Amino acid sequence: MTTVVLWSDYVSPYAFVAKEGAYALEADYDIALEWRPYTLDITSYMGSTAERDPHHWRRVRYSYMDARRFANKQGLTLKGPKKVYYARPANAGMLYAQEHGVFRPYNDLAFDRFWRHELDPEDGDAVAALLVEAGAPAGFAAFLAGEGGALHDRLRNEAEASGVFGVPTFVFEGELFWGGDRIGLLRERLDEKGVKRRRA
Repeated sequence: MTTVVLWSDYVSPYAFVAKEGAYALEADYDIALEWRPYTLDITSYMGSTAERDPHHWRRVRYSYMDARRFANKQGLTLKGPKKVYYARPANAGMLYAQEHGVFRPYNDLAFDRFWRHELDPEDGDAVAALLVEAGAPAGFAAFLAGEGGALHDRLRNEAEASGVFGVPTFVFEGELFWGGDRIGLLRERLDEKGVKRRRA
């Protein structure tokens, strides 16, 4: 089966609004959509909030306005985040959920709760509780401190080595498609390559 990799981060508004489009892509095509965490280190490449100039803040305000338009079309709640987050625990939670067969419920809950201001993605205990709610067993703290945290970090390095710089990024046969608005282009490429459709 053809594999498409999707790099995502729970604190990205554009990853949030692309989620349903990603689910539909997998439903429509005979592909395995492999979700992987790519934790954005926003401060390292955009500077701290104190260092940003008015031009930057205009871009930020527009970005959230734009993402909110896509969210509203889907009936989603998207509240601006309270601060700049480094969501390593929540994103490592994706790996734990996958390991225990509860990826979809966790993915939906993590996105929804964060964008409603009901989840701190940096709080390992809050993430552990969310995983249990999604159906995973206890044990996330040890996973995050051990093999899970290490896997998260290896995957982040792998993403950057392959050219990933933001989320959501879909990768098909080494070609990158950044943003939910590129799903249409990815669909065209899948058709060009003869990937079978599950449904028209």
